Amino acid sequence: MIVLKATQDKVLAVLQSVAGIVERRHTLPILANVLIRKTGASLQLTTSDLEIQIRTTAELDGDSGNFTTTIGARKLIDILRTMPSDQTVSLESSQNKVILKGGKSRFTLQTLPAEDFPLVQEAASFGPAFSVPQKTLKELLHQVSFAMAIHDIRYYLNGILFVAEGKQLSLVATDGHRLAFASATLDIEVPRQEVILPRKTVLEMQRLLSDKEGAIDMQFASNQAKFSFEGMEFVTKLVEGKFPDYNRVIPKNHKNTITLGRTALLATLQRTAILTTEKFKGVRLNLEPGLLRVASSNAEQEEAVDELEIDYGGDAIEIGFNVTYLIDALTNMDQDMVQIDLADSNSSALITIPENATFKYVVMPMRI
Repeated sequence: MIVLKATQDKVLAVLQSVAGIVERRHTLPILANVLIRKTGASLQLTTSDLEIQIRTTAELDGDSGNFTTTIGARKLIDILRTMPSDQTVSLESSQNKVILKGGKSRFTLQTLPAEDFPLVQEAASFGPAFSVPQKTLKELLHQVSFAMAIHDIRYYLNGILFVAEGKQLSLVATDGHRLAFASATLDIEVPRQEVILPRKTVLEMQRLLSDKEGAIDMQFASNQAKFSFEGMEFVTKLVEGKFPDYNRVIPKNHKNTITLGRTALLATLQRTAILTTEKFKGVRLNLEPGLLRVASSNAEQEEAVDELEIDYGGDAIEIGFNVTYLIDALTNMDQDMVQIDLADSNSSALITIPENATFKYVVMPMRI
């Protein structure tokens, strides 16, 4: 039976959309495979790592009929990548193997039984579904994901908090030293739901989401989240645990405010960062009326100083920061102007976009 027959670029695109979560080496060998299920003319591809499951449906010709099997996902992708994009490729079933043909090439591949493939058990009850444009969710993830913790023992920080309430969807990430918050408006009112998506899920979502206006539907259960978009269904386990109260972390009523060009500030920070050391990424910010001075030094007694003229008439403040945290925030924004609110040298700074309450970034000071 011819399971599918289409051009290399079509087949590769469908496979790559589900194969991001597949590990090359796994304790369960079948999890290195993609589950292929053909029903009539429709083809369904599913991958899983026991925590996340991705399923997509595609029309890739071939004989109509029913057929299921599992094949090594990475191997299939590696072979397809070596073929021209406009070449017609076909996948045929033959006893316990499949044959991949393209041009004069022919590959006979081993399969594993489809019934052994461990599908993720979907939660019994999900909360109400709601949607945002794919482009919006991609932007929200981009605005906060850099602040996620990596391998933190406080496992609930290794991911992103999603909060849906009323007509607002908020995403929050923190690693304990900084916090990023971004929000968007929903088209319907929803009751408060709060879940933490694991880091791997976040990275995979960022890979799959496009800049299209097409909607992505979301549903949350107590231990699972489900996303549907463009014929794909993405089910993931959630991180259990209590996320810190981010509202308490975001400073309010800081009395000293500066508004300045993002690119100019970023360039200044990148220059002064050159003379910081790997272990100690500290820079000093000196703020006085009309002037912002950024300075750094290292163990070799080298020093960098850069100055920016600013429109500022508040208190004189000297405050230290990990320069990487400031650079990360500015790099992940694309607005022309940024606003920085400060209280004193011991309080965290709040970085926002002028006249825009949908993004907030908090960074703790460091002693220098």
